[in-house]
Amino acid sequence: MPDYRHFSNAELTDLLKSNDHAAFTEIYKRYFGLLYQHALKMTRDEDEAEDIVHELFVTLWTKSGELSFAPNLPAYLYRAVKNKVINTFQHQKTRQAHIESLQAHINTGTWETQETINANLLAAEIESHVAELPKKMREVFLLSRKSNLSHKEIAETLGISDKTVKKQINNAIHQLRLKINTLLFSILI
Repeated sequence: MPDYRHFSNAELTDLLKSNDHAAFTEIYKRYFGLLYQHALKMTRDEDEAEDIVHELFVTLWTKSGELSFAPNLPAYLYRAVKNKVINTFQHQKTRQAHIESLQAHINTGTWETQETINANLLAAEIESHVAELPKKMREVFLLSRKSNLSHKEIAETLGISDKTVKKQINNAIHQLRLKINTLLFSILI
């Protein structure tokens, strides 16, 4: 087995595009610590920084065949971390707007059960994250969940295989789970 530690970034990205797990592992080993420090400088939150970098690597692995790394892998990774931090801040801003909206609603004297509030907050957060899914994945997911079409019906509608439909739905669910786990935890506490 080759020693991936001696491979260049260009070689590793070529191998990563062909789903080479060892190349992914080497990229992870090389850059996790640096990317974590980069995210930590921007977020000033250790857990948030770690989550951001882990999400980046999940995306890197699941979309490795689709991504364009340009000529410089480190520049791509640093930019991706920066974009994820910006997205995180935007989500926090949206979450804060939801909280303020809820507080205003409470202050007006209209009372709802905590379960209804939590359900509405969760539904809004899920809708927000569904809107961020890649176009094809979002289309397949919405046909499945909103239109209640079977995998076969979706495949026929979009002209793709049942296997592709299943994979897109599974990937969408995985991405949504990662993004809403934090919200669920805060709601349940």
